[in-house]
Amino acid sequence: MRRFLTLGLLALFAAGSLAVADPAHAQSRPGRDGGSQDDNDSARKKKRDEEWNQPTAPLPQLRNAGPCPYVKILYDAGRYVEFQDGRESTSAVAWTGEIQGVSAGCQYKDDEPIKLQVEMLFAMGRGPAAVGQSKTYRYWVAVTQRNQSIIAKEYFDLPTTFAAGEDRVFVRDKVSSITIPRASLETSGANFEVLIGFDVTPEMAAFNRDGKRFRVNAGGASTNP
Repeated sequence: MRRFLTLGLLALFAAGSLAVADPAHAQSRPGRDGGSQDDNDSARKKKRDEEWNQPTAPLPQLRNAGPCPYVKILYDAGRYVEFQDGRESTSAVAWTGEIQGVSAGCQYKDDEPIKLQVEMLFAMGRGPAAVGQSKTYRYWVAVTQRNQSIIAKEYFDLPTTFAAGEDRVFVRDKVSSITIPRASLETSGANFEVLIGFDVTPEMAAFNRDGKRFRVNAGGASTNP
């Protein structure tokens, strides 16, 4: 399934305005095949790698006037772990998520704006305390001046459905046509960063910052300091 969204992301800054438009996402991953857990995990990983490693539609080839903006996952918001009643234990895990991969491409020349597209791979998990088969995750994409303040930030909803008996799902999502105007010919893409993360609570951010983690499905794993 592919769903197109239209949004307006506008912020004024020294170089001009910024807009993000036409994100789309597709959810995939089949149900279990009836084999052993190890075989299922191996098959899932192989299929995920095959899907993710397929070349995506690139931006038109163009000799850039300089380097592309740096795209990265914000560490404090790169994982999502929701606990029932705030208890940090395996049995209390409801929903989990992790941004497992990001790919990006950009183009610009002369004094034209920088055009950037970003594609992400999410791994979502359904823990023992989850209620229902569906969860709408929320993540954000922000553009900043390198090591400085945020220029603009936009939130995206990512509805995810788990099949009966399934505790993990891989989802790909794409944000297309991020346009960053440049103040002059000398304004390089290296002046900007694109940050990506889940919409997490302060408690979730602290959990991530402390290096604690569960497996994506939280099925019997324990936290690691």
